[in-house]
Formats: sequence, C-alpha cells, structure tokens
Amino acid sequence: MPNARGDGWLTVLHTPDMDPELLAAAAAGLRDAERTRVPIAALTATYPELAVKDAYEIQLINIRQRLEDGGIIRGHKVGLTAKVMQEMLGVDEPDYGHLVEDMFFSSKADVRADRFLQPRVEVEIAFRLQSPLVGPGITIDDVLAATEVVAPSIEIIDSRIADWKITLADTIADNASSAGVVIGPWLPLANTLHLDAVSVDLVKNGGVVASGTGADVMGHPAAAVAWLANKLSALEITLDAGHVVMPGSCTKAIAVTAGDHIRAEFSELGDVSVVFT
Repeated sequence: MPNARGDGWLTVLHTPDMDPELLAAAAAGLRDAERTRVPIAALTATYPELAVKDAYEIQLINIRQRLEDGGIIRGHKVGLTAKVMQEMLGVDEPDYGHLVEDMFFSSKADVRADRFLQPRVEVEIAFRLQSPLVGPGITIDDVLAATEVVAPSIEIIDSRIADWKITLADTIADNASSAGVVIGPWLPLANTLHLDAVSVDLVKNGGVVASGTGADVMGHPAAAVAWLANKLSALEITLDAGHVVMPGSCTKAIAVTAGDHIRAEFSELGDVSVVFT
C-alpha cells in the first residue's frame, strides 16, 4: 500500500526486461535533459530493445528520484486518449504518468517558459477524487460516484526527446510527456453531470486555436479515469482519495513560448488561464 507520500508501491510496479544499468542510464538521460533544457535523441533509437514495461520502469526511476528529493505524488495523468494520437503511435490504448506537487500551478499564474524544453498545452477536465477507485470493473458511473469536484484545467506537456520524435515507449519513459498542470476553480460534480457535453475553446493570444468537447476524450472524460483505475488494478494500485486525475485533452496540443497568453473557456466549468513569461 502507498505510504504518506503515495510512493510505497513504486518498487513493484513493473518487471522490466532491460539490463538495470541501461534503465538507469536512460532515466539519467531524461533527467539531464530536463535539467539542462537540452533534448536528447529518442530512447528507442539509443536502446532499440526498449519495451513498454521497460519504459514504465524508466518513468518510475525518475519518479522515485523526485520523491527522494522531497516530492509528493498528487495524482496521475492519462495520455493518448485521442484516436488520432493512438493511430500516429500505432497503439490501441492510452498511457499514463504521475503528477508531482511541484508540477501544479493556479489559474492566471505566470509560468516561465524556460522551465521547459519544447512545451505545448492541452485543455482538460480535471477530476479530484473523494473516495478511492479500485479496479477491475470500474465504470463511468463508478468514477462519477467517486469524484468530489471537477475543474477546468490546462496541462503543460513537454518532451525531453528532440523535436517530439517519439514512440509510445519514449513518451511513457518521459512521464507520459507531462510537465505541468494549471488548475482552475474546483466545482461540485453535481453542478456539471454531463461532462461529455461540456465544450471548450482553447484561446492563444486572444484567438481561438482549437475547440472540442468532453466527448472527445474516449467518449466521456470519466471513461479515461475508469481506464486508468482498471489498468492500475492489475498492478494492485488504487487511485486514492484526494488525488487529481487529468483524463486527456479535449483538443489538439498547441505549442507555446515566452510571451504567450493561454486561456481555456469551458461551458459550465468556466475559464482557466496561464501566461508564459
């Protein structure tokens, strides 16, 4: 079971095939890229034998390091929920990463663009759980019953891999390309039961650059949360009460740089914004 930092299971999540020294070297390469802001070649080019379960172990090596440095797990993100992205990477299901305390920003925050390497933004309906979700067999209704509040949100994704030339294993190893989360006001779920019908416009520097709905996330954003709960159940992991889950983007991702003003305007949920300085 997880301990107070939420990391008690991090030593038993996956059983990789790659040599431990190679896994450690791959993880170190990603950490160095994040620290120096200099992207590296795709891990799958450097380590052709890299498989999905190896990639999750690389992700966990770096999450363990962040926890050793005082970080706290606050939840998870689901990626690759859009069919177009799954088709691009040749997969038929999403992936997931971890959300750590220092990745969170409040709405209207100023965020330094040089904190990242090649950032993009996505717009999502964030969930915060009031009770645990224990798979298998979790449904959309189960997710909604376990959800305390939802919020308009912007995920800042980033790739430590040069030019975003990634495969599935590359993005998994790179914490599912997650880098930051901007959370708007939390709202009682009872006020917004039809999350699949929620629409959103992604506004960049005053102009709408993408639009979507909650249904663009696996038909319903809670379906992505259910997928995650069921996926983790095979690993004897529970989504905990109080954790935030980012279910995937309602729109395509948009590249950002210093000086960009980003706002997501959600029907029913309100707005969330961030300025890159």
